[in-house]
Amino acid sequence: MDIAMIGLGRMGANMAQRLRQGGHRVVGYDPGEAARQRAGEGGMDTFDTLAAAVEALPVPRVVWLMVPAGEVVDQTLAHLVPHLAEGDVVIDGGNSNYQDSQRRAQALAANDITYLDCGTSGGVWGLQEGYSLMIGGDAATVERLAPLFQTLAPAADRGWARVGPSGAGHYTKMIHNGIEYGMMQAYAEGFALMERKEELQLDLGQVAEVWRHGSVVRSWLLDLSAQALQRNPALDGIAAYVDDSGEGRWTVAEAIALDVPAPVITLSLLERLRSRQSNSFSDRLLAAMRNEFGGHAIKPR
Repeated sequence: MDIAMIGLGRMGANMAQRLRQGGHRVVGYDPGEAARQRAGEGGMDTFDTLAAAVEALPVPRVVWLMVPAGEVVDQTLAHLVPHLAEGDVVIDGGNSNYQDSQRRAQALAANDITYLDCGTSGGVWGLQEGYSLMIGGDAATVERLAPLFQTLAPAADRGWARVGPSGAGHYTKMIHNGIEYGMMQAYAEGFALMERKEELQLDLGQVAEVWRHGSVVRSWLLDLSAQALQRNPALDGIAAYVDDSGEGRWTVAEAIALDVPAPVITLSLLERLRSRQSNSFSDRLLAAMRNEFGGHAIKPR
Protein backbone atom coordinates (compact mmCIF):
# COMPACT_ATOMS: atom_id res chain seq x y z
CA MET A 1 0.00 0.00 0.00
CA ASP A 2 1.23 3.51 -0.87
CA ILE A 3 1.10 6.21 1.82
CA ALA A 4 2.14 9.85 2.00
CA MET A 5 3.28 10.77 5.52
CA ILE A 6 2.83 14.48 6.17
CA GLY A 7 4.84 15.53 9.22
CA LEU A 8 8.21 13.88 9.76
CA GLY A 9 8.82 14.65 13.41
CA ARG A 10 10.06 11.80 15.56
CA MET A 11 6.73 9.98 15.77
CA GLY A 12 5.79 10.52 12.12
CA ALA A 13 9.21 9.37 10.95
CA ASN A 14 9.06 6.30 13.19
CA MET A 15 5.61 5.37 11.94
CA ALA A 16 6.78 5.76 8.36
CA GLN A 17 9.77 3.52 9.08
CA ARG A 18 7.55 0.81 10.61
CA LEU A 19 5.29 0.96 7.57
CA ARG A 20 8.25 0.64 5.24
CA GLN A 21 9.55 -2.30 7.23
CA GLY A 22 6.13 -3.89 6.72
CA GLY A 23 6.44 -3.65 2.95
CA HIS A 24 4.46 -0.47 2.31
CA ARG A 25 5.73 2.34 0.13
CA VAL A 26 5.93 5.60 2.07
CA VAL A 27 6.78 9.03 0.73
CA GLY A 28 7.12 11.98 3.04
CA TYR A 29 6.83 15.71 3.41
CA ASP A 30 7.69 18.09 6.24
CA PRO A 31 8.05 21.88 6.08
CA GLY A 32 11.34 21.54 7.95
CA GLU A 33 14.34 20.79 5.76
CA ALA A 34 16.18 19.06 8.62
CA ALA A 35 13.27 16.67 9.20
CA ARG A 36 13.14 15.83 5.49
CA GLN A 37 16.88 15.26 5.44
CA ARG A 38 16.76 12.89 8.44
CA ALA A 39 13.93 10.91 6.86
CA GLY A 40 15.77 10.81 3.55
CA GLU A 41 18.90 9.49 5.22
CA GLY A 42 16.72 6.68 6.57
CA GLY A 43 15.80 5.66 3.05
CA MET A 44 12.45 7.43 2.60
CA ASP A 45 11.60 9.33 -0.55
CA THR A 46 10.89 12.88 0.62
CA PHE A 47 9.68 15.97 -1.22
CA ASP A 48 10.10 19.66 -0.55
CA THR A 49 6.43 20.45 -1.22
CA LEU A 50 3.27 18.83 0.05
CA ALA A 51 1.82 18.73 -3.45
CA ALA A 52 4.81 16.83 -4.84
CA ALA A 53 4.59 14.20 -2.12
CA VAL A 54 0.88 13.59 -2.72
CA GLU A 55 1.17 13.60 -6.49
CA ALA A 56 3.93 10.98 -6.31
CA LEU A 57 1.28 8.41 -5.33
CA PRO A 58 -1.21 6.66 -7.61
CA VAL A 59 -4.93 7.34 -7.13
CA PRO A 60 -6.68 6.51 -4.82
CA ARG A 61 -4.19 7.81 -2.29
CA VAL A 62 -3.75 7.50 1.47
CA VAL A 63 -2.39 10.60 3.19
CA TRP A 64 -1.43 10.29 6.87
CA LEU A 65 -1.14 13.52 8.86
CA MET A 66 1.18 13.68 11.87
CA VAL A 67 1.09 17.41 12.53
CA PRO A 68 0.25 19.46 15.65
CA ALA A 69 -3.43 19.63 16.57
CA GLY A 70 -5.52 22.69 15.92
CA GLU A 71 -4.94 25.34 13.31
CA VAL A 72 -1.97 23.51 11.78
CA VAL A 73 -4.25 20.64 10.73
CA ASP A 74 -6.69 23.03 9.06
CA GLN A 75 -3.86 24.85 7.31
CA THR A 76 -2.41 21.56 6.09
CA LEU A 77 -5.80 20.43 4.78
CA ALA A 78 -6.28 23.76 3.00
CA HIS A 79 -3.07 23.13 1.06
CA LEU A 80 -3.72 19.41 0.66
CA VAL A 81 -7.32 19.15 -0.55
CA PRO A 82 -6.78 20.86 -3.95
CA HIS A 83 -4.33 18.07 -4.83
CA LEU A 84 -6.63 15.21 -3.79
CA ALA A 85 -9.15 13.31 -5.89
CA GLU A 86 -12.37 11.40 -5.34
CA GLY A 87 -11.69 8.22 -3.38
CA ASP A 88 -8.59 9.51 -1.57
CA VAL A 89 -8.32 8.99 2.18
CA VAL A 90 -6.86 11.38 4.76
CA ILE A 91 -5.95 9.96 8.17
CA ASP A 92 -5.28 12.34 11.07
CA GLY A 93 -3.03 10.42 13.46
CA GLY A 94 -2.35 13.38 15.76
CA ASN A 95 -4.08 14.52 18.93
CA SER A 96 -6.86 16.55 17.34
CA ASN A 97 -10.01 17.48 19.23
CA TYR A 98 -12.74 15.01 18.25
CA GLN A 99 -15.17 17.81 17.37
CA ASP A 100 -12.63 19.24 14.92
CA SER A 101 -12.30 15.78 13.38
CA GLN A 102 -16.08 15.50 12.93
CA ARG A 103 -16.12 18.90 11.24
CA ARG A 104 -13.24 18.02 8.94
CA ALA A 105 -14.74 14.66 7.99
CA GLN A 106 -17.98 16.35 6.97
CA ALA A 107 -16.16 19.02 4.96
CA LEU A 108 -14.01 16.52 3.05
CA ALA A 109 -16.97 14.24 2.37
CA ALA A 110 -18.38 17.02 0.19
CA ASN A 111 -15.42 16.36 -2.13
CA ASP A 112 -15.85 12.55 -1.89
CA ILE A 113 -12.70 12.33 0.23
CA THR A 114 -12.80 10.11 3.31
CA TYR A 115 -11.40 11.45 6.57
CA LEU A 116 -10.42 9.03 9.36
CA ASP A 117 -9.45 10.16 12.85
CA CYS A 118 -6.88 7.83 14.36
CA GLY A 119 -5.90 8.24 17.99
CA THR A 120 -2.33 6.99 18.20
CA SER A 121 -0.56 5.86 21.36
CA GLY A 122 2.90 4.40 21.68
CA GLY A 123 5.20 7.39 21.73
CA VAL A 124 8.87 6.88 21.04
CA TRP A 125 8.52 3.12 21.64
CA GLY A 126 6.02 2.58 18.84
CA LEU A 127 8.62 1.77 16.21
CA GLN A 128 9.84 -1.16 18.28
CA GLU A 129 6.68 -2.24 20.12
CA GLY A 130 3.91 -1.13 17.76
CA TYR A 131 1.22 1.51 18.17
CA SER A 132 -2.20 1.41 19.77
CA LEU A 133 -4.62 2.74 17.15
CA MET A 134 -8.16 3.95 17.87
CA ILE A 135 -9.86 4.68 14.54
CA GLY A 136 -13.02 6.66 13.84
CA GLY A 137 -14.77 6.94 10.50
CA ASP A 138 -16.20 4.94 7.63
CA ALA A 139 -16.18 1.21 8.42
CA ALA A 140 -15.62 0.07 4.83
CA THR A 141 -12.62 2.37 4.44
CA VAL A 142 -11.07 1.12 7.68
CA GLU A 143 -11.54 -2.46 6.52
CA ARG A 144 -9.91 -1.67 3.17
CA LEU A 145 -6.94 -0.08 4.92
CA ALA A 146 -6.61 -2.88 7.48
CA PRO A 147 -3.14 -3.93 6.21
CA LEU A 148 -1.90 -0.44 7.04
CA PHE A 149 -3.21 -0.51 10.60
CA GLN A 150 -2.10 -4.12 11.13
CA THR A 151 1.46 -3.13 10.23
CA LEU A 152 1.53 -0.25 12.70
CA ALA A 153 -0.14 -2.18 15.55
CA PRO A 154 1.72 -4.53 17.91
CA ALA A 155 0.13 -7.45 16.00
CA ALA A 156 -2.34 -7.88 13.17
CA ASP A 157 -5.08 -9.05 15.53
CA ARG A 158 -4.63 -6.71 18.46
CA GLY A 159 -3.87 -3.12 19.43
CA TRP A 160 -6.07 -1.52 16.77
CA ALA A 161 -9.76 -1.20 15.97
CA ARG A 162 -12.41 0.96 14.38
CA VAL A 163 -14.06 2.23 17.55
CA GLY A 164 -16.93 4.16 15.98
CA PRO A 165 -17.97 6.89 13.50
CA SER A 166 -16.09 10.10 12.78
CA GLY A 167 -14.68 11.60 15.96
CA ALA A 168 -14.70 8.32 17.89
CA GLY A 169 -10.99 7.68 17.38
CA HIS A 170 -9.88 11.01 18.75
CA TYR A 171 -12.53 10.92 21.48
CA THR A 172 -11.25 7.61 22.84
CA LYS A 173 -7.65 8.85 22.59
CA MET A 174 -8.67 11.94 24.57
CA ILE A 175 -10.13 9.78 27.34
CA HIS A 176 -7.07 7.50 27.13
CA ASN A 177 -4.83 10.47 27.83
CA GLY A 178 -7.05 11.64 30.69
CA ILE A 179 -6.70 8.23 32.31
CA GLU A 180 -2.96 8.42 31.71
CA TYR A 181 -2.84 11.71 33.63
CA GLY A 182 -4.48 10.06 36.66
CA MET A 183 -2.23 7.01 36.57
CA MET A 184 0.91 9.11 36.28
CA GLN A 185 -0.16 11.32 39.19
CA ALA A 186 -0.87 8.29 41.41
CA TYR A 187 2.56 6.80 40.71
CA ALA A 188 4.23 10.17 41.29
CA GLU A 189 2.51 10.67 44.66
CA GLY A 190 3.25 7.13 45.83
CA PHE A 191 6.93 7.35 45.01
CA ALA A 192 7.09 10.81 46.60
CA LEU A 193 5.84 9.28 49.86
CA MET A 194 8.49 6.59 49.73
CA GLU A 195 11.20 9.11 48.90
CA ARG A 196 10.21 11.20 51.92
CA LYS A 197 10.37 8.21 54.34
CA GLU A 198 14.11 8.59 54.70
CA GLU A 199 14.61 6.32 57.72
CA LEU A 200 13.59 3.28 55.68
CA GLN A 201 16.25 4.01 53.04
CA LEU A 202 14.08 2.70 50.24
CA ASP A 203 15.63 2.06 46.84
CA LEU A 204 12.85 3.39 44.63
CA GLY A 205 14.21 1.78 41.48
CA GLN A 206 14.25 -1.56 43.27
CA VAL A 207 10.68 -1.13 44.52
CA ALA A 208 9.49 -0.20 41.03
CA GLU A 209 11.18 -3.30 39.64
CA VAL A 210 9.48 -5.52 42.23
CA TRP A 211 6.09 -4.02 41.41
CA ARG A 212 6.60 -4.66 37.69
CA HIS A 213 6.17 -8.41 38.19
CA GLY A 214 2.95 -9.88 39.55
CA SER A 215 1.67 -6.69 41.19
CA VAL A 216 -1.82 -5.34 40.47
CA VAL A 217 -0.26 -1.92 39.79
CA ARG A 218 2.12 -3.17 37.10
CA SER A 219 1.91 -1.25 33.81
CA TRP A 220 4.00 0.17 30.99
CA LEU A 221 4.09 3.49 32.86
CA LEU A 222 5.60 1.64 35.82
CA ASP A 223 8.14 0.01 33.49
CA LEU A 224 9.22 3.44 32.31
CA SER A 225 9.28 4.77 35.87
CA ALA A 226 11.54 1.90 36.93
CA GLN A 227 13.94 2.70 34.09
CA ALA A 228 14.02 6.38 35.00
CA LEU A 229 14.58 5.72 38.74
CA GLN A 230 17.30 3.14 38.15
CA ARG A 231 19.09 5.46 35.78
CA ASN A 232 18.72 8.58 37.95
CA PRO A 233 17.49 7.70 41.49
CA ALA A 234 17.33 11.31 42.73
CA LEU A 235 16.00 12.62 39.38
CA ASP A 236 18.86 15.10 39.34
CA GLY A 237 18.70 17.74 36.63
CA ILE A 238 14.96 17.37 36.04
CA ALA A 239 12.86 20.47 36.68
CA ALA A 240 9.58 20.07 38.57
CA TYR A 241 7.63 21.38 35.59
CA VAL A 242 5.05 19.14 33.90
CA ASP A 243 3.60 20.18 30.56
CA ASP A 244 0.35 18.97 29.03
CA SER A 245 -0.73 18.36 25.44
CA GLY A 246 -4.25 19.70 25.96
CA GLU A 247 -6.13 16.40 25.91
CA GLY A 248 -6.45 16.33 29.70
CA ARG A 249 -8.17 19.72 29.52
CA TRP A 250 -10.56 18.44 26.87
CA THR A 251 -11.32 15.38 28.99
CA VAL A 252 -12.18 17.52 31.99
CA ALA A 253 -14.36 19.78 29.84
CA GLU A 254 -16.16 16.70 28.51
CA ALA A 255 -16.75 15.43 32.04
CA ILE A 256 -18.37 18.74 32.94
CA ALA A 257 -20.46 18.75 29.76
CA LEU A 258 -21.73 15.22 30.42
CA ASP A 259 -22.21 15.67 34.18
CA VAL A 260 -19.82 12.79 34.81
CA PRO A 261 -17.66 13.19 37.94
CA ALA A 262 -13.98 12.74 37.10
CA PRO A 263 -12.12 14.02 40.20
CA VAL A 264 -8.92 12.03 39.74
CA ILE A 265 -8.37 13.15 36.16
CA THR A 266 -9.34 16.73 37.02
CA LEU A 267 -6.98 16.94 40.00
CA SER A 268 -4.13 15.38 38.03
CA LEU A 269 -4.53 18.13 35.43
CA LEU A 270 -4.56 20.80 38.15
CA GLU A 271 -1.39 19.32 39.64
CA ARG A 272 0.31 19.75 36.27
CA LEU A 273 -0.72 23.39 36.22
CA ARG A 274 0.54 23.78 39.78
CA SER A 275 3.93 22.36 38.85
CA ARG A 276 4.55 25.39 36.67
CA GLN A 277 4.27 27.93 39.49
CA SER A 278 7.67 28.44 41.04
CA ASN A 279 6.44 31.31 43.20
CA SER A 280 2.73 30.65 43.65
CA PHE A 281 0.68 33.74 44.51
CA SER A 282 -2.04 31.55 46.02
CA ASP A 283 0.45 29.85 48.38
CA ARG A 284 1.88 33.21 49.41
CA LEU A 285 -1.63 34.48 50.14
CA LEU A 286 -2.34 31.37 52.22
CA ALA A 287 0.78 32.07 54.26
CA ALA A 288 -0.32 35.69 54.72
CA MET A 289 -3.79 34.64 55.89
CA ARG A 290 -2.33 32.21 58.45
CA ASN A 291 -0.19 35.04 59.78
CA GLU A 292 -3.17 37.40 59.96
CA PHE A 293 -5.54 35.13 61.87
CA GLY A 294 -3.12 33.07 63.92
CA GLY A 295 0.15 34.92 64.01
CA HIS A 296 1.92 32.03 62.27
CA ALA A 297 5.43 32.81 61.08
CA ILE A 298 6.03 33.80 57.49
CA LYS A 299 9.12 32.57 55.71
CA PRO A 300 10.78 35.43 53.81
CA ARG A 301 11.47 35.04 50.09
